[in-house]
Amino acid sequence: MQKKNEKLLDKLVKKDYNNELEKILEKKVFSENVKSILLSILYKLETSYKDYKQVKQDVVSKDELIENVINCIENNCDEIKLVKPHSKESEIIGDKTFLVEKKKKRIICYNMERKLLYSLAKISKKNKIIKDNYVIISKTLSDLINVGACINEVEPLRDFNGYSWTTIPKEIESIAHNLVYQNLLLLVGNDFMNKWINNKEFIMDYMQIFKERMEKLYGKELTEKILKILKEISVYLEIKFDKKEESKILKQKKIVEKELEQMSNNEEFIEKITEEKRKLTNEIKIIDETINNKHLLEKEYEIRNESLPLEEKIFSMRILAKIMTNERGEKLEKIEKLNKLLNPQKYVAYKKELEEKEKYLSLVENDDIENEINKLKLELQKIVLKCFDKKLKKCTSKQEMLKLIYEYRYYMMLPYNDKKYIYEEKDLQKEIKEETKNVLERAYRLKVIQKFSKQEDINYELLKYIFQNRNINIEDIEVKLIKEKGTEKYFIQPFDNNGVGEKEELKNSENLNKKDLAIRFNVKVKAFY
Repeated sequence: MQKKNEKLLDKLVKKDYNNELEKILEKKVFSENVKSILLSILYKLETSYKDYKQVKQDVVSKDELIENVINCIENNCDEIKLVKPHSKESEIIGDKTFLVEKKKKRIICYNMERKLLYSLAKISKKNKIIKDNYVIISKTLSDLINVGACINEVEPLRDFNGYSWTTIPKEIESIAHNLVYQNLLLLVGNDFMNKWINNKEFIMDYMQIFKERMEKLYGKELTEKILKILKEISVYLEIKFDKKEESKILKQKKIVEKELEQMSNNEEFIEKITEEKRKLTNEIKIIDETINNKHLLEKEYEIRNESLPLEEKIFSMRILAKIMTNERGEKLEKIEKLNKLLNPQKYVAYKKELEEKEKYLSLVENDDIENEINKLKLELQKIVLKCFDKKLKKCTSKQEMLKLIYEYRYYMMLPYNDKKYIYEEKDLQKEIKEETKNVLERAYRLKVIQKFSKQEDINYELLKYIFQNRNINIEDIEVKLIKEKGTEKYFIQPFDNNGVGEKEELKNSENLNKKDLAIRFNVKVKAFY
């Protein structure tokens, strides 16, 4: 009861985040410029949150949004250095705009608020959020989701300024990562994705939990298609943005292919396992002898430090002994795995795992990665629209319908590439028109949006602007149907809080039946009840 009262008190008493951050900054050795930009980020997040929440609907609470930033500054950052582009100081980050070093708790980035906020989001993320049993996908999909989450956390600062909503695609670190992550938010919700990203109990298989949740919401067929796309696009994005990782994947591919080739001959494979076990056993024996012999340990200490750079040198023989003990444990684990492979059932399972691994490793050999990414992006959007329709059909209340309208409008305004938003993508027009009509039809039934014509296509043309605008409150949208004097041409003109929208000629006007209209010419009418 006392805890409940404390929570209620927290809600009633407005938190002074500025003061909270200032106290933390007093303990940090940041420059005044860094402190100033951090306080500015906090202020802008507070200012923009209301509009951000209204536009996107399913977001973290303001408290959680701001406290995450404050906690990150307090616990994950010991050094923040701001540099100017093309300066001598910026040479350390090369052609990038930021450098995040998690182990050193250090951020070096351009003197830009959104870049610093992105770096703060990145430094607080775990490197891997998917269990290792998903082989190569455990890294590529972890990276895809983490990058998408970081971009998402910058959004309230980047796209909202307290009075307008503006998305500039070129300001987004990766449009493809952002699009996929926003798709996931639409599919399973913000709360689920936050739990996945921030999961501290790695024994939980969130990939499996995600699959089960998706199947429950959208069925097995659509879930399988989405999982396949996510896995493949994660590999393509990994090798597009990280050439070092591409090189690693190529090496992995050769190893896996060689191992599969060996497994095709049982005798050779068993011989290889036996030899590997013998090698590992001998290495464990050497480790044991070295740790228990001061002279050998000193020699090993000198040999290792000779080849290590200054920042990676081992500081004492006690630390070396600990490192070697860990190495011993890893070798014992490998021996245990090799013993399991001698079991016929484990052998079959391992071979299947390698074949699955090879399937994704082979994607790296594709000559046109960008084209593959674009194909997968398009396919994913078509499936997401089908999933959204399933959500729509379950909607039974006005409040829920209005939330879905906002979510659908937000989705339509997502950048698809650096030139277009979703609603502008020509290869999605058929699916978009169909789903927009479905949304409108549901909204008519629940008395959320007014029906201006009995003709479905005319109604669509009159109201599609609801989902193609950046007005914070879409309930304020008004529509005017204009008949051009002396002609049979009709025009639609939308209005919102930002002023007059661009006048557009009404398509299918030759089918317009004035008797079917519930809207007068040249009169502004509210689209929402």
